Amino acid sequence: MSKVPSLSSIDEPFKNAPPEIQRIVTQVIKIEKDRLDKNELGRINEDILTIVKEEVQ
Repeated sequence: MSKVPSLSSIDEPFKNAPPEIQRIVTQVIKIEKDRLDKNELGRINEDILTIVKEEVQ
């Protein structure tokens, strides 16, 4: 029997992450959602790299 994590424990790492990481994750999720909504299954590596570079500066 496997343990199913509660919903509060799933987002705990995100809530405890520094603000910069939260912004990166939020932006990456947004661009992934936009691509899925448009049925674009292309790569998003360049977009993610741009997001991280902007946040690090």
